[in-house]
Amino acid sequence: MTTVTASDSTANHPVVSREHWTAARKALLAREKELTRLHDQIARERRALPWVRIEKTYVFDTQEGRRSLADLFDGRRQLLVQHFMLAPGWEEGCKSCSYMADHNDGAAPHLAQRDITLLAVSRAPLAEIERFRARMGWRFRWVSSQGSDFNRDFGVTFTAEEKAAGTASYNYGNPPPGEEMPGISVFYKDAAGDVFHTYSTYGRGVEVMMGAYPLMDLTPRGRDEDQLAYTMEWVRHHDRYAPAPAAASCCAAHGRPA
Repeated sequence: MTTVTASDSTANHPVVSREHWTAARKALLAREKELTRLHDQIARERRALPWVRIEKTYVFDTQEGRRSLADLFDGRRQLLVQHFMLAPGWEEGCKSCSYMADHNDGAAPHLAQRDITLLAVSRAPLAEIERFRARMGWRFRWVSSQGSDFNRDFGVTFTAEEKAAGTASYNYGNPPPGEEMPGISVFYKDAAGDVFHTYSTYGRGVEVMMGAYPLMDLTPRGRDEDQLAYTMEWVRHHDRYAPAPAAASCCAAHGRPA
């Protein structure tokens, strides 16, 4: 049960007049505007990155049959891929990747209006992907890269031997914690049908797909992860969460009617 602690109370936080609060809020707003402008500038620099032409043939198993990378664009020019951690034989997908994917169904129709196709790619066979997707109730497109080099070439799958030898590189130079890792990759297809790799992000970069996180960041306790063994320890598959009780009131804590 959630209980009220000293850190939850006003004892350790300043409480001021509305006038003082507004002054503090305006000071923070100036900092937020700086961050917004920096975010916009980095987005411009991201779009200005050079591209890499995709020369290798990648083929995926889809509900419509075998399809090439170019086919996955579904008539659009831009393709955004979630590298979803679900390897062959796994009972279920990664819970953190699932947290990311919980946001996909809402985003997909809006992205489509901006010429972007969103889908997930995993190494598991399509039948295993579909079984897990049915359990989670997702509708977004999800394809299998089993049998291709796609996951390895885009830096999210590693062998045990590579990890042991220290030759595995994740997020542009870091040793990967596991043999399967999360990521996001972006591709562009030109009028001639040629496909280009334009961007990939890994590690905390994938938080861009976790819309619940910035909402948590607005609240007094934020993500509330500092005391956890690792930041996303609290995350579960959405069908595995226990009901979240409301915090006990101070009156209830002292045995008085609320």
